[in-house]
Amino acid sequence: MLQKPGKLTDGEYTIMKEHAARGGEIIQNTFNNLDNPEFQQIAYEVARYHHEKYNGKGYPDGLAGEEIPLHARVMAIADVYDAISQKRCYWDAMPVEECFNIIAKGSGSDFDPELTEIF
Repeated sequence: MLQKPGKLTDGEYTIMKEHAARGGEIIQNTFNNLDNPEFQQIAYEVARYHHEKYNGKGYPDGLAGEEIPLHARVMAIADVYDAISQKRCYWDAMPVEECFNIIAKGSGSDFDPELTEIF
């Protein structure tokens, strides 16, 4: 679905949104023998919560603000920046200044405002 040109259907979008929760499960199952449980927890949180939004309107759990683990709040910004600054089959890469403007516009709604300022 990530390679599909054009907009996803509602059904495709519902399936696509499952990747965050499934990614968290994969991390738990794959990294369960690590000697570093802190690393495992961070990897799990990044995978599961990187699509949560600061205003609580994200997925998979609708977490808001500092309920979202710090690592995932950082990754949310990095993930969006990567998505919009790179050429994809469904759009061209945006200029860097435009990417920064999109992140800035999402401050307080999509992204942690303090982290947005740092970014």
